[in-house]
Amino acid sequence: MTDLSAADRADLARAARHLVRYSGAGDFLPFVADRAAGSFVYDASGRAVLDFTSGQMSAVLGHAHPAIVEVVSTMVGRLDHLFSGMLSRPVIDLGEALGSLVPGLDRVLLLTTGAESNEAALRMARLVTGGWEVVGFSQSWHGMTGAAASATYSAGRRGYGPPAVGSMAIPAPNAYRPRFTTTDGGLDWQRELDDGFDLVDRQTAGGLAAFIAEPILSSGGVIDLPEGYLPALLERCRERGMLLVLDEAQTGIGRTGRMFAHERDGVVPDVLTLSKTLGAGLPLAAVLTSAEVEERAHERGFLFYTTHVSDPLPAAVGLAVLDVVARESLARRAVAAGDRLRRGLLELQDRHECVGDIRGRGLLLGVEIVADRTSRKPAPETGAAISRRCFELGLSMNIVQLPAMGGVFRIAPPLTVTDEELDLGLDILDRALTDVTG
Repeated sequence: MTDLSAADRADLARAARHLVRYSGAGDFLPFVADRAAGSFVYDASGRAVLDFTSGQMSAVLGHAHPAIVEVVSTMVGRLDHLFSGMLSRPVIDLGEALGSLVPGLDRVLLLTTGAESNEAALRMARLVTGGWEVVGFSQSWHGMTGAAASATYSAGRRGYGPPAVGSMAIPAPNAYRPRFTTTDGGLDWQRELDDGFDLVDRQTAGGLAAFIAEPILSSGGVIDLPEGYLPALLERCRERGMLLVLDEAQTGIGRTGRMFAHERDGVVPDVLTLSKTLGAGLPLAAVLTSAEVEERAHERGFLFYTTHVSDPLPAAVGLAVLDVVARESLARRAVAAGDRLRRGLLELQDRHECVGDIRGRGLLLGVEIVADRTSRKPAPETGAAISRRCFELGLSMNIVQLPAMGGVFRIAPPLTVTDEELDLGLDILDRALTDVTG
């Protein structure tokens, strides 16, 4: 993978001269994509990279899925973009389809990105409650714009001036690195949650508006909220007059084995935000809320008017995504494929001392890299080296590096991934672990 063609080297040199480096991690990958299909991305020479992150955790149907290609090809020549106040049948159809998926959340706003949907959700929560304070998790990621960035604590907080007034955070419950433990050494998430809200109650100036949470904190190191946590969180929000906003950008549309991750806990949030997986790689996001919340927001003059709100082309894509996921039973496939992937990762853990923890649900799994399993000492350099070696061997593995953690691989292949592709990815990861750690 390191043997770049002359054309690729020239392209990367042009990129270095003209493109802003936006990831915070330095240079771009030494690869210039030419095409993608299914679970693979290819350069111009035909070299293949197995995509274990579904692009930016989005391409749940893989790359160039025939249903998506067909709807984009049709819509771009028929109805692509409209005045934001003008409706189209794909928008109405998608609103109806999404509004029927979560009981009680039947009002839908269609937008473009995850940050945008979270901005709209928090803006709505502030208007409806009359508050301005927003609480999140200290390992969260909700976007890089305004209110979304103020509620993002895993990265990007320094050097940009003050966040929004009223931004607060509590720690997320990490079973591998628990802050509060039971008598047998397990995670005592109830006590941790009580402690977090005790801090919130001490800090609030009386303007609590919302708590925003991911059911699985992907960018925070794939931290899966324990079963029972979301109902307890919702109860604490109710006690304080706050709305609960769930950000299912990465966990929605079948990835965890259910259409939405929060279904496991039997809760219905006040507001649900979707993006990434809803567009299967194309820019589409949504806000779902109740008729009661929407009516109250409308009465108070809710305004969230964007250039691409209710665009017909991405709405048609969203309809195709929902149809394929349902027709091909891809949520069920995520369970079976996730079980196979987890078993393979557990076998790697048995053979490699640096594999500290494996966690997550369905086809969103995390692998934490440590110096050794006894000390659980973070080993971010080792994780970064493994990630580089994986890419050299033809596997794209995204790694999260946060303070107090080693590298945590986020593994999220398409829901259409085959067993053979899963086995190939596990084999490459095994080789990379061996090459780096000896």
